[in-house]
Amino acid sequence: MTTEAHTESAEATTAPSGVILTDVAAVKVKALIEQEGRDDLRLRIAVQPGGCSGLRYQLFFDERSLDGDIVADFGGVEVVVDRMSSPYLAGATIDFADRIDAQGFTIDNPNAQNSCACGDSFH
Repeated sequence: MTTEAHTESAEATTAPSGVILTDVAAVKVKALIEQEGRDDLRLRIAVQPGGCSGLRYQLFFDERSLDGDIVADFGGVEVVVDRMSSPYLAGATIDFADRIDAQGFTIDNPNAQNSCACGDSFH
């Protein structure tokens, strides 16, 4: 196991799944998992049918391991993407906004050709 120097910045690392979790989002996910009091949870990111544009995102904590899962570590936070969702999420950046005008996780996905006003679905 190797360790590398980590600097506080807006830098993010691309996972083998192609998903990017920013440092800010990783810190928030880690804090939420610690609040749950469990050490077996990982952040699962998936794409499911639905939404006004045909597909919608799902972000949730999961302890399961599914066949074909792609797992990446971001500062001690494991991010899991299932085999079917991976192509839709390649290059997508997961961030966390904590501003007066917006709060919560955001997904910037270059694969989304169309999106609807809710920002939770795409095609």
